[in-house]
Amino acid sequence: MRSLSTYSLLCLLFVASVFSLDTITRAGRYLYNSTDGSRFYIKGVAYQEEGTLGSDAANSLPEPTDFIDPLADAPSCQRDLPNLKTLGVNAVRVYSVNASLNHDACVQSLADAGIYLIIDLSQPVNGSLNRDFPAWTTNLLDLYIENINAFLNYSNVLAFNVGNEVVTSPAETVAAPFIKAAARDIKAYLRSKNSTALVGYSSIDGDQSWRGPLANFLSCDSDADSLDIFGLNNYEYCSTATYSNSGYPSLVQDFTNYNIPFYFSEFGCNVEPRLFTEVASIFGPNMTGVFSGGVAFGYFQATVPGFNLVNISSDGSTATPNSDFNNLQQQFANVTFNNTPSESSAGSTSFPSCPQPNAAFLASTTLPSTPNDELCACVANSSFSCVFTPQTTNTTAIIGELIGIACGLLANQGSNCDVISASGSSGTYGELSFCDPGTQLSWAMTAFYELNGRNPASCSFSGNATINTAGPSSSAAAEAAANSCLAAAPTGTFTPTAASSVPPVTAAATSSTSSSSSGSKNAGFSKSHQPAELIALSVVTIVAALGGFWTVF
Repeated sequence: MRSLSTYSLLCLLFVASVFSLDTITRAGRYLYNSTDGSRFYIKGVAYQEEGTLGSDAANSLPEPTDFIDPLADAPSCQRDLPNLKTLGVNAVRVYSVNASLNHDACVQSLADAGIYLIIDLSQPVNGSLNRDFPAWTTNLLDLYIENINAFLNYSNVLAFNVGNEVVTSPAETVAAPFIKAAARDIKAYLRSKNSTALVGYSSIDGDQSWRGPLANFLSCDSDADSLDIFGLNNYEYCSTATYSNSGYPSLVQDFTNYNIPFYFSEFGCNVEPRLFTEVASIFGPNMTGVFSGGVAFGYFQATVPGFNLVNISSDGSTATPNSDFNNLQQQFANVTFNNTPSESSAGSTSFPSCPQPNAAFLASTTLPSTPNDELCACVANSSFSCVFTPQTTNTTAIIGELIGIACGLLANQGSNCDVISASGSSGTYGELSFCDPGTQLSWAMTAFYELNGRNPASCSFSGNATINTAGPSSSAAAEAAANSCLAAAPTGTFTPTAASSVPPVTAAATSSTSSSSSGSKNAGFSKSHQPAELIALSVVTIVAALGGFWTVF
């Protein structure tokens, strides 16, 4: 009993230590400390070591293929904590986390040092919104919720970001409805868990013709489907620049009337000498009426030189500050927070009507539905007669191509893939467009198999498909099963829950089943990846309208 009591006491002490920071809330367009009502400014640093970079020959800065969770690396966290304290930061931004790992030790140390967390929910490869073929799907929602759940009990989580630089050009603004839907659903989930964490997004600093409408789009309509905080990754203040010639005055003018908190989610041009004199402007009287601070990039060494603040020894045991670190520390030390306006005079947040599409901003104001795990599992388990059974464990490399092949075959026979397609420009979203890519592929395979009279050769796809002998006995049975799932499941917008434990459909194999089946500097971080699962959807040509869920057969 003594050991149990001692353990319980230690747990209580740990909880008391971790859960000690004041809650930061939003009032009007500013952030405030809920305990004393003072304005809160983000004085932070990007804190994520670069992962392994891919081999994309078309991109000088290819996306990473993995990542290192810095909040799960307790020894490195303890190594870096004295440096973070010396810098005087009150926040770190982390770009990818692993929900299966333990973060207690590092998060406790950061909380004890008064440091809040800004956590990006995305992950490299298949764990982020795709800028070229955007979709808000069950697998992304489930991943985001898993990552949130790993940090729900820590009081020093300031914000969760639903995306980073997803939109980088006017053509990519079609992704905006999916970003906004992600913010809506993540905000609903956080509120259902009584979390005060803010929901944010970080944008690249593009042309104002689409950057401004994007920011406004993500904070329009209502609190329920708007961001709590908008970040801008900005590197235009270089070396010996001044406030007046840096471009900052234009930013202040562009966002003077912005309705939610606004900050630099990355800053720190890598042109030497890296003086960080922009800090005085960011936290000075010219900008604090619009800005709520910023995050300096970045702590660790990266492929692109000139951005790191420390040099890590070859054995990883030491992190030695460089001259850039010293310059930033001196600038941060001179910061005095302006406490106006007071929380009582900040007013409430108003949400204007959403910007309408134009030549530079293509987003529809109609958002996709909340992804529904139960509906996708129900349809998959009750109505699929031909299912994806890959011949490789590297499904990422083949799903996109196979979806393209299946949908192309359907188009050639006068049908289409509307059920699994989504368009952020027209605001049209198929009934299963929010399902994970594997489920979408099985739908397309089933559609082609049924369209061809259940010819076994039509459920082949080079050995990657198998007839589901436990599936529906006929096209009519598949139609009825799918419609039953649609009738029983919630549709539209609802508060999501943790991922369902219902397993996906697997085929009862038989021998006769088939005949033969971004960024400019921090490339180690999760920006807007282009998962192979979705890339080939671009080949789909819509040539006929479906009269019903399965009338493709």
